[in-house]
Formats: sequence, C-alpha cells, structure tokens
Amino acid sequence: MRLLLDTHTFLWYIFGSLQLSAKMRVLLDDASNEKFLSLASIWEVGIKVSTGKLILAEPLDTYFAEQMGLNGVQLLSISLTHIALVSKLPFHHRDPFDRLLVAQCLTENIPLVSADPILDAYGVIILW
Repeated sequence: MRLLLDTHTFLWYIFGSLQLSAKMRVLLDDASNEKFLSLASIWEVGIKVSTGKLILAEPLDTYFAEQMGLNGVQLLSISLTHIALVSKLPFHHRDPFDRLLVAQCLTENIPLVSADPILDAYGVIILW
C-alpha cells in the first residue's frame, strides 16, 4: 500500500512518540508499504525550525535525508498538477501545507496517514 505521511505523523514516527498509535506504527513498520513524505512537509518543518518551534539534531537537509533513508520513506515532489488542485479545493481547512497534502493525495490516489480529522471533509482516505 502507498501511504503519504502527514508532517506530524512522520515526526512522531521518527521520534518514537506515543502520540502515534500502535496500529499506525505497525502500518509504517511494514516494509511492504511504500511510505512517502511530501516536500511540503519538509518546507513546513523548515519554517518551524527557523522560528524556534522545533529543534533538530542536525541541519534540516542532512536530518531529513538521513531519517527518510533509515525509515524507508520516499520524497513526494510538488507538481504543477498538485498546486492547480489546491486552487480548486474548498476551504474546509486553511493550513496551506495540509491543503497541498490533500491535493497530492487526490492527484496521486494515495491515502494520508494523519491524526487531523478535518481533512476527512476533502474526501481523501485518512488512515489513523
């Protein structure tokens, strides 16, 4: 199964947070599942790092490359098709990063692993 990880999901997974349910940890640990992280999530974390809301052990690019490699997570780039769909989405949610993740899920036909229930309103498959 292909899975797009929401930003918080990826962070909770790599940090070993108890906020990530045992069910989701099993899903993410399953090597037969293809895990993806959007470039938008790395951008979002970059903003959090620059404002001091998140501290990483290494520079952002090094940290993400290492963690994605260790955890079998692939990068999902942002395409013009994804951005074009964002412009057509209703405003159930105003977070630009989440809206882009929704557009990527809809375009790529991939479920989103997220604890954010408001994203259900977009008709994407949410796993949690």
